[in-house]
Amino acid sequence: MSDDGEELIVMDSIAKLEKLSGVKVSDLHRHNIDHITIPSSRGPEFGVLRRVEDVFDCWFESGSMPYAYIHYPFENVELFEKNFPGHFVAEGLDQTRGWFYTLMVLSTALFGKPAFRNLICNGLVLAEDGKKMSKSLKNYPSPMEVINDYGADALRLYLINSPVVRAETLRFKKEGVFSVVKDVFLPWYNAYRFLVQNAKRLEVEGLAPFTPVDATTLQNSSNVLDQWINSATQSLVHFVHQEMNAYRLYTVVPYLLKFLDNLTNIYVRLNRKRLKGRTGEEDCRTALSTLYNVLLISCKVMAPFTPFFSEGLYQNMRRVCTESEESIHYCSFPQVEGEE
Repeated sequence: MSDDGEELIVMDSIAKLEKLSGVKVSDLHRHNIDHITIPSSRGPEFGVLRRVEDVFDCWFESGSMPYAYIHYPFENVELFEKNFPGHFVAEGLDQTRGWFYTLMVLSTALFGKPAFRNLICNGLVLAEDGKKMSKSLKNYPSPMEVINDYGADALRLYLINSPVVRAETLRFKKEGVFSVVKDVFLPWYNAYRFLVQNAKRLEVEGLAPFTPVDATTLQNSSNVLDQWINSATQSLVHFVHQEMNAYRLYTVVPYLLKFLDNLTNIYVRLNRKRLKGRTGEEDCRTALSTLYNVLLISCKVMAPFTPFFSEGLYQNMRRVCTESEESIHYCSFPQVEGEE
């Protein structure tokens, strides 16, 4: 801008700045361009144009993300119009006055509509002492150390099932990740192992190999525990679909964990005699098929939250009917007192 404010030039490229100033530009940071001036087009007597000192809030640059990243309106017009507003954005609580705000302001000003249909806002993860995590203070465990010790899925589930998903703060504790392994993954895995052991027992006893009964037959089981767990499984699937479609992550995981607890601590425990064949072969196969079906569905439902564990367990479940127990891969867990 000229000193009298009458002349204004907006630089839309480095090439334009170099052409008008006669100066070679390699870095656009302020300290490298503040000294550059442009001769006034009105003549030498009007002096030079200098860079305006004010810097526009860089958050407005990120706020233009929904269209800027595909170079709209210069390109991809149809792509933008079909996909705007986006289904959701996700960031931390500290972005409320940053990214969330500028997305909304620019979108409203330019298009008269919001920039997103749903928003997932997480709280801040603090050190165990309640302070901000600091590299210099080293007041938090190494993320890779936690993952190597307990697995990425345990860390993921610990965070998803914490106040963080309700936009509240979390004091991160490594022991909390260990608790997920002990209270969720081990019982879930032990239910699968119990199924495999008893499915292979049929062959050891000289009976026909285990083949899961079809789902329609299972729905007609006269056993009240079979009816209960089958109903609970269908309710679980419905609930997860409903809540995930509404982006209510904070309601889903507690429901899932309660279901797994009911499966391992009620259904399996109260059905040990049936699953071990002590109530007859036909009743045993019905119970095993019910457990197989429920575990298979649990893998699918849990996949978005524990993808690695779910995939491994699911693949092993599919092998139950076709391979020997020795060929089924067992997961490796930290040793927990009182657990094999």
